[in-house]
Amino acid sequence: MPKGEPKTKSALFYKRVVFFSRIAGLAVAAFGIPFYLGYSSPLPFSNPTYTLMDNVWLIIFPFMFVGLIVGLFFQKTGGLLVSIPLAVGLLLGLAAGQGLVLHMLVPLTVGILYLVIGFSKAYKKNQKADTK
Repeated sequence: MPKGEPKTKSALFYKRVVFFSRIAGLAVAAFGIPFYLGYSSPLPFSNPTYTLMDNVWLIIFPFMFVGLIVGLFFQKTGGLLVSIPLAVGLLLGLAAGQGLVLHMLVPLTVGILYLVIGFSKAYKKNQKADTK
């Protein structure tokens, strides 16, 4: 069996999840960063017309984008950098009565996938088998 081939179905499944999460993370970052930078002023609290939730999301976005890129190589760290700020932002939006921002569930899903991969014993076992 060639060196890079997964040996079990679970290893093949985790390889596919890793591939999907990396592609999705890159896609969200590549699509979102231009929108973030295209916002009139991406610095929070710099414009007095921004609402509280605008400022909250302007604080969360850099953490999310850094987490999506870091998650390509370090899944646990990237997953935490994406999932925690997004969960806080979504909960604050609900608490402020602004509702759930549905399009932010996409990067949250990628962050959760990063966490699943990072904490997965089967993925770690597969990584060790590939290095031998």
